[in-house]
Amino acid sequence: MVKFTIQFFAAVALLFFGVLLGMQQASEGLQKMKGYNDPSLPTVFHFSEGGQGELEASIMGNKVKVETFDEKKEKLNHIKTLNVFSELGKRLADAVHSSIEQFLSLVNQLLGK
Repeated sequence: MVKFTIQFFAAVALLFFGVLLGMQQASEGLQKMKGYNDPSLPTVFHFSEGGQGELEASIMGNKVKVETFDEKKEKLNHIKTLNVFSELGKRLADAVHSSIEQFLSLVNQLLGK
């Protein structure tokens, strides 16, 4: 089962890479067919050198941002904070649901007798 899983994910990764490579080739073909560089047709992969000698990359027109460990930690803490509010909302909804259920059960018992 483990061997199958590894083979499956390797095949999916290979096919995904093939799709991205095909999209890049199609984009280059469209640019060659037009005869000029059209900014409305972004390339799939674009690598350039930044001002400080850093390598900048973009995929499908979206820049890939390299984050430091501290930035990722801060973002994770923010997500955990949002999860706390989500958990509080779920608990409140469960409490309201159970109280209404008990109230309706009590009403049913009073009207049933």
